[in-house]
Amino acid sequence: MRGLLKLSVRAVSCVPRRPCSGGRPPAPLGARVLTNPRDIFQHNMWDHVQWTEEETEEARQKAEQNSEEKIPVEEQSKYDREAHKYWDRFYGMHQRKFFRNRTWLFTEFPELLPPDEEQEQDLCSESGSREKQQPCGSCTLTSHMDTFPGQHAAFRILEVGCGAGNSVFPIINTIRSSKAFLYCCDFSSQAIELIQEHPDYDPAVCHAFVRDICDTTSPFPFPPESLDIILVVFVLSAIHPARRAQDVVTSLAGFLKQGGIMLFRDYGRYDLAQLRFKKGQCLSENFYTRQDGTCVYFFTKDEVHHLFSNAGLEELQNLEDRRLQVNRGKKVVMHRVWMQSKYRKPYLIPD
Repeated sequence: MRGLLKLSVRAVSCVPRRPCSGGRPPAPLGARVLTNPRDIFQHNMWDHVQWTEEETEEARQKAEQNSEEKIPVEEQSKYDREAHKYWDRFYGMHQRKFFRNRTWLFTEFPELLPPDEEQEQDLCSESGSREKQQPCGSCTLTSHMDTFPGQHAAFRILEVGCGAGNSVFPIINTIRSSKAFLYCCDFSSQAIELIQEHPDYDPAVCHAFVRDICDTTSPFPFPPESLDIILVVFVLSAIHPARRAQDVVTSLAGFLKQGGIMLFRDYGRYDLAQLRFKKGQCLSENFYTRQDGTCVYFFTKDEVHHLFSNAGLEELQNLEDRRLQVNRGKKVVMHRVWMQSKYRKPYLIPD
């Protein structure tokens, strides 16, 4: 996009760091802020970037142009009907070579860190004071399921759309000596095989399984209201907007305990990846198919809020993560836009 350097001249403000408690890191969406345009090629990424009205309009026009020519209606259904084939082929081709562990995971989502014993007691006290019937994470879970993986854990995490495990294994290695347990699922059986064959995979702390989250009628291997955290990273964007994205979020919310949190990160509207699509790759507004047949949607802040609030969750965080990505060798500057959100299941107040 033109005007990138002009954008970098503008002063940008850093999102304030959240105070740390219990040794947990803050979640500032990065703290590298460009204040002097002459420094732009000193780093690979700059955080908290503001766009001018001109740049926003130029991005809107590019997205409009690459959406003018839609894939024929008679061909569109195959991308939904055969999605598992495209994703199996994707993971079969790339294996683990395409992916890097998410080093930002615990910085941006410290909620993934299991509480220590003192924090567990505080959670029990807080839960007991707010409502008397729902146990907290370290208390006994009552369920219609007699046994299930991770039933004795005090802290349960689910990652949906776990892919080849670039979030799974940082989490496993962090929770291994704690009372936490991780569930992870993916649409692709090839992805789950990669995880289960990984040397760091440990059934004592993790249960990986194949699951199409759009099928809201199939059972999960744990009971409702049994999860403390649900991690949804670059997953909902792969679902066709007409294929019940709202139903997916609502269904997942039913597995959160009261006070449980859903953590979300995905593509934002007018991200570089959206503007690079060519004509003829658009399925519907802001929804595209890549050359390999996998699909991607680009969200706005309001769309994200509606998805989670309509599922009965309350907003803790809903941010546009706008950055400048820099290719220092080629002297190229690129706009990146991601959405990052945290939504909590409210506590029920007893009558």
